Amino acid sequence: MRIVCPHCLSVNNVPKKDSYKKANCGKCKKSLLDTKPMELNSLNFDEVVVNSDIPVVVDFWAPWCGPCKMMAPSFEKSAINFPLKVLFAKVNTENEQTLGARFGIRSIPTLIIFKDAKEVHRVSGAMDETGLNQLVSQFI
Repeated sequence: MRIVCPHCLSVNNVPKKDSYKKANCGKCKKSLLDTKPMELNSLNFDEVVVNSDIPVVVDFWAPWCGPCKMMAPSFEKSAINFPLKVLFAKVNTENEQTLGARFGIRSIPTLIIFKDAKEVHRVSGAMDETGLNQLVSQFI
């Protein structure tokens, strides 16, 4: 399966397994098991979503948004549960207004799940880790 490196954005072919002990990028050699959500912008958004064979969960947020700040730790904790199964990413709608407009973001936080480069689910409002885990598990 194709996995986009969260560090250098190179596309890597990784065998599909139930779990991974080690998986490094062929280009930068950093771990593909790094679950810290990626920061996406208008320059890399399409490249990441199109080249990911795993679902991509994108959190559209803004730094001034209280619910966004409350959900951020849960989003990071949830990402830890899905290494190489789901790619977690964030879009700062304050900096990336074109992406917010492109996807019709009317309220934040809004989560959009992409699978095979297509939007398959959208939910607005803050979620806790348990809710995020349950939501994301449906799309693996």
